[in-house]
This record gives sequence, C-alpha cells and structure tokens, in this order.
Amino acid sequence: MTALTQTQPWQALVRHRDALVGKHLRELFAQDPARFDRFSLQLGDLLFDYSKQRVTAETMSLLVQLAEARNLSDGLKRMAAGERINSTEQRAALHMALRADSGYTVDGADVSRGVRETRDRVCDTAERIRNGQVLGAKGKPIRHVINLGIGGSDLGPRMASRALYRYAHPGLRVDYVANVDPAELGAVLARANADETLFVLSSKTLTTIETLTNARSARAWLATHLGSQAAVGSHFFAVSNNLKGAAEFGIPAERCFELPEWVGGRYSMWSAIGLPLACAIGANGFRALLAGAHQMDEHFLKAPFGQNMPVIMGLLGIWNTDFLGAESLAVLPYSHALGELPLYLQQLEMESNGKRVTREGAPVGCNTSPIVWGSSGTVGQHAFHQLFYQGTRVTPVDFVVPVGGSDPAQQTLVSNALAQSAALMLGKTEDEAYADLKSRGIDEAQARRLAPHMVCPGNQPSTTVMLPDLTPHALGQLIALYEHKVFAQGWIWGINSFDQYGVELGKQMARAVGGSEPGGAAADVSTAGLMRAVAALRARPS
Repeated sequence: MTALTQTQPWQALVRHRDALVGKHLRELFAQDPARFDRFSLQLGDLLFDYSKQRVTAETMSLLVQLAEARNLSDGLKRMAAGERINSTEQRAALHMALRADSGYTVDGADVSRGVRETRDRVCDTAERIRNGQVLGAKGKPIRHVINLGIGGSDLGPRMASRALYRYAHPGLRVDYVANVDPAELGAVLARANADETLFVLSSKTLTTIETLTNARSARAWLATHLGSQAAVGSHFFAVSNNLKGAAEFGIPAERCFELPEWVGGRYSMWSAIGLPLACAIGANGFRALLAGAHQMDEHFLKAPFGQNMPVIMGLLGIWNTDFLGAESLAVLPYSHALGELPLYLQQLEMESNGKRVTREGAPVGCNTSPIVWGSSGTVGQHAFHQLFYQGTRVTPVDFVVPVGGSDPAQQTLVSNALAQSAALMLGKTEDEAYADLKSRGIDEAQARRLAPHMVCPGNQPSTTVMLPDLTPHALGQLIALYEHKVFAQGWIWGINSFDQYGVELGKQMARAVGGSEPGGAAADVSTAGLMRAVAALRARPS
C-alpha cells in the first residue's frame, strides 16, 4: 500500500493547507454568512458544530477524499462484520454488538443471543441490588458497591456514574477503586460497612497486578470485619473470562459474568463491566445508555462521510494534527458532572491511536494521536485558558455543552461556553484593545503601552458538541461518537487501534523492578540508584 503521506489526497491537502496560510477564521465567517448551517450536524440529542474549525468546503471535500482513498468504508464493514480487525491479537472489535439486539456475528456465529442474556442478567442483578434483595453474609441488604478495576474496567463506568449522578438510588452508594496506592482503597473503606458492602472484581484476565492487589486487600478487610473467610464469597461479584481464577479467589461461578474475547477493555463499558454503572443508574438508565450508543452506531455505519458525525470529527482531528501542527486536544465539558470525561477520553484516544507503525509494521510517517487533556468549565477559564488566548501553540478545543434548564447558574455556565468558543475564534486586535482601553477612560500613552499586552490572535479551532441535557441516552451517543472518531482516525492512519503493546512493556518493567520476576534487578543505573534511595528512605526512623 502507498504510504499515507505519499497518497494524492494527502498531497492535495498539503497544497490546500499552504494556500490557506494567513486565512483567519474571522475572514472565513465574513465570507460565508451561512457557515454555521454549512458546518454543523444534528443527530438525535446531539448538535455538532464545527464551523469554528479552520476549514472551508474545499478542505472538507479533500478530507472526505482522503477517507475514501484509505478505504474507510471497508474498515467500517469489516468491523461490523466481526472480522478480526485487531490483526496483531487476531480478535474482532465488536463493541457495537453490545448495544444491539441482533445482527452481529463473529467467525460466522451469531453473538446476539449471548449479548442479550448477559445484558438481562446485568440489569436484573443491578435492580436486585438497588431494591435491597441481594444480601450479605449476615443477611443485611447490600447498600455499598465498590468496583475494583483499572483502565477500561474502571474509567468508563466511573465517568458515566458521575455524569449520571441524578439517576442514583438514594440508598445505594457506588464507588470505584483503581489505583494500587492503598490511599484510594483506604479512603473508600473508611466509609464502608462490611456487612453491607459488595465488591465487583472487574478484570478480563484476573492478572492485572493493581486490581488483584486491591482485591486481596478488600478480601482481607472483609474477612477481618465479618469474622470468617467463608463469608467473603457473599460480598464479591466478578466480571472476567478467568472463571478458574475467580473460583480460586473465592468467588463462585454463579456470581461471575464473562466478557467476550472480541471486546477490548476501553470499549467494555457496554458489557458486564458496566455492572456497577447499572447499579448506579438503574437498569432503565443502562439500557437507555446503550440505546443512545446504538443510534450513533447506525449513523456511523450508514451516513455518507460528508454528513457522518464521527467521520467528520476524526477528519478534523487529522487536519489539526497533521496539517495545522496541533500537538494536543483540549476537551472541555461545561458540566461538573462530566468532569471525568477528559480522563476517559485520554485512554480511549491515546491508548488506541498512540502508535507509530502501521498494521503492516511500517512507520506511519506522520503524527498520530494528539495529547488529550482538559477539565470542566468554567474552572479551567481561571487556570489554563490564558494559553489558548495568548500562547504560541495551536490548541484545538472540544466544548461539550449540556444545555440543561433555565436556572440562572446554568445559563451562566452555558453562556460562558459559547463565549469562550467565540472569543478563541475572534481574538482581539491591537486596535480593538486600544479602543477598549480608551473607552474605559485610560489616557493615550497608557492605552498605547498596554494595548499590545491585550492582543489575542484568535483563530483557535474548536468544535462544540451540544446536548439538551445529560441523560443516559445522550451520554451514550456522545461516547459512541468519540469511539467511532478514534476508529476512523486509526483506519486512515493505517494503524491498529485495538492493541496496546506499549502498556505491556510498562507492566513488564514494573514486575521486574519489583522483583516479582526472576532476575528482577533494575535495567539501568538510574533505576538502580533510585531503588537504593527507596531502601534508604524506608530505613530512616519515622
């Protein structure tokens, strides 16, 4: 296959980019009064406005040609058909099947029935927990669910539980523990009553050291407080493919939920990994979340690329990263409840597309995933927005804005989101700064001196994703939008978005440095020196 950067559409985009140099978004809006209508899409609950991106109709046409030249439609068909598009691990990537009732196969076998049965069991279990029908070893109803997982077994359900806090059961607490740092588990257990606490051990293989360490600590805590190791099994569920490992840990088979091999960790929120989320928001909420994602799936598979929300989002990311030189993507949810969305998207994007070789093992030849970061508005406006306005970098922004009701505080929140995107696009010239200073009664000399310091170049690209309210259905659409964006980008770059061998290296090194592998000495003199320092610090009298 021709290298991506040598293809005709890529070269055409380079020439087009060079011709657009010096074009400010102010000018693009002045030239096209219908720009918002031209560069926005609506699907169900979501409005997707990309009119503030540095693109023209020609840009979008060339980007769509790039997607077509890279056979993105073939990638969509192969993923939906259950082919093993995760080529290095020889697995399908069929998370869309988890949101559907029928129509999906893997290796020729229909998986829909198994999906429905697991979904029904998850929803039934969650409702029985919420209704106080699941009892602990001493006959008390479970009133506290603690998920023990990390990465894909934690970030998605954790983010969605916080986002949908309004759907929580008033008598049930749901917490998440991921960090092997004992402080996180300790803080959660300090608020827990063993008689009423249930742990969900979420690990596909039951080999992840952080999760197993926390699970063993939780088991010891239960045994101490319940007075019996035999009682522990009544306070655990497991979501795993390793039923033998779960049994050895003390969790009976009837309290285990299996995960399909064709679901990757960071795409697993929709599976039984979502059990704590279903406990948090209820079965109806969980099903509505899946329905929202399914609506986005159908749109992704059927809409022409020029009107396809995830494809356009992915193409804009490629344009910003590879043609405009952006190194990062700021995700700014104007919603306190969505505060963990940037953390979730960090894994989704950077673990999926943080790759340097193609599916064939050749160098990609261009930048792939940007660095994803961000926090909730309006707090970030008083922290890092200064860099957007007057810094030296192109920093694309995704504004995620649930509109909500007419409460004055909510109106202020939404107004700030819209104002930020407008100000980042428009900026402020030196003449405008001077006139503003003069209008405030500042004398001529002072105004001339201060005006250069108030200049904001503007021209910062942004997309606004707006939804009426933060409901399970709308959140499902939003997360599926980002999932499919990541796939579209990965396919165009020619990389495998579904493995993560770099993460495995870090795990191997952690085991080696920790001495849990034979010959587990440090691999370099710096780490050896740090290990000696650790020993010395621990030996100091407290």
